[in-house]
Amino acid sequence: FVGTFVLVLTVGCLQLSPGSPTWNATAVGFVLMAMIYATGPISGGNLNPAVSFSLGLIGNLRWVVVVRYWVVQISAGLFASLVLRTLYAPHTTKIGPVTPFTWEYAVTAEVIYTFMLCFVFNNCAASKRNNPRDDPNQFYALAIGFVSIAGGYAVGNVSGAALNPAIAIGLSVSDGFRWGLGWPTAELLGAVLAAILFRAVRPEEYNPPEGGFGIDYEPRLHVRCASEFLGAFIVVLTIGLNVTMASPATGFASAASAMCMIYSLANVSGAHFNPAVTLAVVLSGRDKLSPGDGAAYMFCQFGGGALAGMVYARFHAAGPNAGLTFTLKSGAGYGPNAAGVVELFFTFFLAYAVLACATTSSLPGRRTRQSFYKALVMGACVAAGGISAGRISGGAMNPAVSVGVTAANVAHNGWSEAPPPYATCACFTLWQLTGGLLAAVVFSLTHPDEYKKAPLLAK
Repeated sequence: FVGTFVLVLTVGCLQLSPGSPTWNATAVGFVLMAMIYATGPISGGNLNPAVSFSLGLIGNLRWVVVVRYWVVQISAGLFASLVLRTLYAPHTTKIGPVTPFTWEYAVTAEVIYTFMLCFVFNNCAASKRNNPRDDPNQFYALAIGFVSIAGGYAVGNVSGAALNPAIAIGLSVSDGFRWGLGWPTAELLGAVLAAILFRAVRPEEYNPPEGGFGIDYEPRLHVRCASEFLGAFIVVLTIGLNVTMASPATGFASAASAMCMIYSLANVSGAHFNPAVTLAVVLSGRDKLSPGDGAAYMFCQFGGGALAGMVYARFHAAGPNAGLTFTLKSGAGYGPNAAGVVELFFTFFLAYAVLACATTSSLPGRRTRQSFYKALVMGACVAAGGISAGRISGGAMNPAVSVGVTAANVAHNGWSEAPPPYATCACFTLWQLTGGLLAAVVFSLTHPDEYKKAPLLAK
């Protein structure tokens, strides 16, 4: 009750308080993170009927507990609504599509990002392999909170980014429940989708391998490919929605989406979500990823990026910037060579960080196999590159993003009659893949111990 109340009250205060909305999504994400850490040891820190529903569907929560949680969570949302009406009268809160979007787009946005929220919760907090009882991770609430940041910036101007039936019901009281049933229905649908895909990428949760989840356990290739497709889709979709909605925090939101999906899927496929990173891992050797598996990863990453581009193009066509063209190109005052070199450098930076932080041997004497910092490092690289290179090249740093942007241009190119920039896409992709290759070379020079074979009789 307390955690949900604080969350709904915060969202309401942000909606009713005057001022710039630039940091609203960040505030909601931080409150969600803090309250999950605070209440997680007591109740699991669900704070969201959709999350509880998804946990019930994957078998992590008994249905009688799900129903009890629903009653408490919705009651907390209604009580927060009462407090808000008292504090801010005559101003009232509301939930609904944000102009010029219609309800179809808003509902779709709620489904997608509530799915993402529930999926990350399932993977980071409920997974027996990713959060074992004898060696629990410490990043679960961080990952879940950053989903709210990614979704808030991506679809806040589409649906309000409630992503929580308790928020939707609580904030719709003053508006006569106009959308008080439609939004929760969409969010519960997202929870169902999260449960289905959780079972798809983590079949071992229901059929544990005979040897247990040892350090050498690796899911089958089709499972890992599904993980890479899904991660690339979410990352490219979030970037595209932020760009076409003219978000003030595209780099930060992109990093948030990458970070929480890496925390969710790192021990499924490695969570590359980027063909340049996959190339770097393959070329770095050490049997981390075979060339055949790497090619399969890259195919799925390109496919996920292309699908995401076609999806966000529909939002672009219906949004406030429908007449503008967002394409791959060098920034104003910069030539294609400058843009290419910047893409190469920051892709190298990202791929090298992945190799150094996510593929190296664990330090001797380490008491946990759970890494708090790896996904945070990757997210930091995405944010740094996006913010630093955004005005020069767009800060894509990912061939899947380049393909996604081009696919979006095919589906909707604003009011421009120019053809999609296929040649530019090819050039950006080559620069980025070269960055991945360079990362593998530099890594081999800076980490020579990674290439020393242990003695046959080493203890």
